[in-house]
Amino acid sequence: VQLVESGGGLVQPGGSLRLSCAATGFTFSSYVLTWYRQAPGKERERELVASIGSDGGSTNYADSVKGRFTISRDNFKKTVYLQMNSLKPEDTGVYLCNARYSLRDYWGKGTLVTVSS
Repeated sequence: VQLVESGGGLVQPGGSLRLSCAATGFTFSSYVLTWYRQAPGKERERELVASIGSDGGSTNYADSVKGRFTISRDNFKKTVYLQMNSLKPEDTGVYLCNARYSLRDYWGKGTLVTVSS
């Protein structure tokens, strides 16, 4: 089982990034997928950013990102995406991908997003 995030980097405030999380080793289409983030200096705290149901029909967002971020998934490619627009310095952190189904819970290692001028 593997989840591999990509797409992070340094971006100026107001800019955009698209994160991807590619999955292997499990039945991707059955899992709820969630993006979390860890702010600098708060490595023990994982904030839920956005989640998407197994069929892609239901999504949920943190209040802080509503209207700016969009989560989507491609069950054929076994990939979940996070489109991030109008980025703010407070969006800085490590973004982690999570896949959950029943008692199965998988995590990626994360990709760093830095929003700074």
